[in-house]
Amino acid sequence: MNLEGLEKNAANYVPLTPLSYLVRAARVYPHRTATIYNKRRQTWGEVFRRCKNFAAALQKNNIQRGDVVSLVAANTPEIFEAHFAVPMAGAILNAINVRLDEATLRYIFTHAETKIIFVDGEFGTKVRAAVAEMDNPPMLIDIEDDSFGGDKVGVCTYEEFIAQADGAELFLMPEDEWDPISLNYTSGTTGNPKGVVYHHRGAYLMASGSAVGWEMKMHGVLLYTVPMFHCNGWCYPWTQALLAGSVVCLRKIDGTDILNLIEQHGVDYMGGAPIILNTVIAAAQGKKLSRCVKLVTAAAPPPSSTIQAATAMGFEVMHVYGLTETYGHTTMCAWKGDLWDSLPPDEIADKMIRQGVGYPILEDWDVMNNDGSMADADGKTMGEIVMRGNTIMSGYLKNPEATRTAFADGWFHTGDLAVMHDDDYLQIKDRLKDIIISGGENISSITVENIISKHPAIVAAAVVAKADDKWGETPCAFIEFAAGKTATEEEIMEFCRENMPGFMRPRHLIFGDLPKTATGKIKKFELRERAKNL
Repeated sequence: MNLEGLEKNAANYVPLTPLSYLVRAARVYPHRTATIYNKRRQTWGEVFRRCKNFAAALQKNNIQRGDVVSLVAANTPEIFEAHFAVPMAGAILNAINVRLDEATLRYIFTHAETKIIFVDGEFGTKVRAAVAEMDNPPMLIDIEDDSFGGDKVGVCTYEEFIAQADGAELFLMPEDEWDPISLNYTSGTTGNPKGVVYHHRGAYLMASGSAVGWEMKMHGVLLYTVPMFHCNGWCYPWTQALLAGSVVCLRKIDGTDILNLIEQHGVDYMGGAPIILNTVIAAAQGKKLSRCVKLVTAAAPPPSSTIQAATAMGFEVMHVYGLTETYGHTTMCAWKGDLWDSLPPDEIADKMIRQGVGYPILEDWDVMNNDGSMADADGKTMGEIVMRGNTIMSGYLKNPEATRTAFADGWFHTGDLAVMHDDDYLQIKDRLKDIIISGGENISSITVENIISKHPAIVAAAVVAKADDKWGETPCAFIEFAAGKTATEEEIMEFCRENMPGFMRPRHLIFGDLPKTATGKIKKFELRERAKNL
């Protein structure tokens, strides 16, 4: 076939970018509500204008293509706008976990070569201390929140900053869809965090894939319970622009507030770790929602008891799985109603805790043996989850060795251990570093946690390895009780004896609140240290 004259040109090829979603939302639905925060409401037309001003102000302050702009901010409209405005200036958005300490913040600002930091007053003192010892400290801009207050550390406020370029129309689209759009840092629990680079193409595809995979509707209302610093809020700022939907911003996680906002604004969607589900369930005190709310849950695999309770309230729960390196969630427990609807509730819940199949935009997923072959899809053979596709990171910033290791053999290696079921559904069994080897038996800490969490008095459990002279390692369980409930150690041990084989049973039980990250993940590295010192 002669393909002469069929080359790419300005008429038939435009680099993919989620910025185009904002342009269309403002062009087609300028009157529709984009963001809601307390008494503040902004339309898509207003958000577009503000983002253009924001981008122009960045350029006026010497931000150029490839520069990094950081935010240490709560889930308020400012961080939502930054998801569009920063890349509209040709820059790279770096939204940072607000719980990080001064030393880690300083490392990130230095490693990313941050030029400007937008900081919420709640975190101002910490950020100011972090930049104080830097040779070339970035400019600080205050994000003010009338509902909170906080410390002022910047040269001006966010509103004053974007007002510098009122009426500006110019903004930059990517020259190449592989251009970086954002920089997200991993948790760094075993050393300095790694900088994960996302590109415009991946962000565009992830946003559209979420809309399809979750069966989201035009103009739907999303309650933002996921921190927007976490994998760019699972890329939903861009998804909601695609759908011209509304985003309800939430500064702090509070079960009662969440329930009130659902009813007040007719929320259609929300997401979060199992801890958020448990918080809402506890606040509801047995009451059901007046409307069906779709809910995606990720981070630690949720116990089936949590899924059952959330479903009984009126949530339509979908379990998803992903990493910072995969733009957030990238597999989903796709519901097979024709096969599963008639199953008993406990069997349905057990199906729903699986990590499932790839999102529509993930090319391939599998479970790999140590020798590089793929594990049998028998639901028993454990291996490492590997993936490939257009929504895998570009790589780790300034760390080619770690990038090569992550992409060995043409796959992204997640570090998560799982089995593949015969229907191609993944089910995580552990992190490589979390597997417990007791007397030669591999014990999945997640399996033990799921069983323990079925006890009616327990809201969450975390299991780690504890050194043992005889067995090498044995399970040590940290247990958090539901509000107003308790149980004795013997009662929990008896429950374990009735529900799991002897080699899997915890030898030690520790009761109390579990330490968690800002995204709801349990800090197992802290629990390992506590188990070591018992």
